[in-house]
Amino acid sequence: MFGLGTKNIGIDLGTANTIVYVDGKGIVLREPSVVAKNTKSGEIVSVGEDARAMIGRTPGSIVAIRPMKDGVIADYDTTVAMMKYFIEKTVGRSSGKPYVMVCVPSGVTEVEKRAVIDATRVAGARDAYVIEEPFAAAIGAGLPVMDPTGSMVVDMGGGTTDVATISLGGIVSSRSIRVAGDKLDDAIATYVRSNFNLLIGERTAEKLKMDIGSASVEAAEKIEGATIRGRDLITGLPKAVEVSAVDVAKAIQEPVQDVITAIKETLEETSPEIAADVIDHGIVLTGGGALLKNLSEVIAEATKVPVSIASDPLDCVAAGTGESLKSIDVMKKK
Repeated sequence: MFGLGTKNIGIDLGTANTIVYVDGKGIVLREPSVVAKNTKSGEIVSVGEDARAMIGRTPGSIVAIRPMKDGVIADYDTTVAMMKYFIEKTVGRSSGKPYVMVCVPSGVTEVEKRAVIDATRVAGARDAYVIEEPFAAAIGAGLPVMDPTGSMVVDMGGGTTDVATISLGGIVSSRSIRVAGDKLDDAIATYVRSNFNLLIGERTAEKLKMDIGSASVEAAEKIEGATIRGRDLITGLPKAVEVSAVDVAKAIQEPVQDVITAIKETLEETSPEIAADVIDHGIVLTGGGALLKNLSEVIAEATKVPVSIASDPLDCVAAGTGESLKSIDVMKKK
């Protein structure tokens, strides 16, 4: 009634998915970061799961867009509309305005950070704060971020991969590269187009990656292939093609190597003490990219450091953002 029932909420505003965490309830919403809008009137047709089903299948008057690109806001007004929908869906319209914590990739500029804060306030937050993604991921993965020991986290999402070493509640060295799940999908679609003369959509490429994708070409030999459908570039007609797991693994080698390079560069920048801690505790993988088959083994082989996958890799950032809401007073001072 008088705003007493307001809850603090944490939002993992991702390029591919948005996850909302409510203080005291945990994760309450997990939907794709997609908005379908009418191009003539500009009104929002649908948001989230319903809008995702429309990607690549819309008539001329409706367009399905992803307002976040590479982890930052690409379309401001649409992002505001999407966040408004998510905030209202979680806290309801009647209760007071919540304090909102949103996470951003570690490499964003002050302007991009400001855009996120402004968009969140316009979308209905009483006030908004930002937290860096790898830090939130480390909290969510249960790493001892406040202790004087070094932890290393690799958060591979849809738009960006964030690599960071963390100690004493802060980020010691970090890298944020715009190579992540989306780039893997693009690489698969490009490979299929050049090797099979078949044009496939981003959803088909993503499904291939999830079903039979592997970071290691050797390990892929043991995985069965899959049949994909698309448009034949020569005849222009629909066509089905059998693609092997080795093909998919070869297609994504370059982006996977980019991620490994970012991890190596971050390790090179750390102090010897923290490097020693990382060898003891290993590297923790979070985000949707952590679910790519054999990724942990490939990273471990390249860096000679043990690699583990967090228990709920998709939810780590949102859970960490939610945990940090408990110390929101500290964030207000930042």
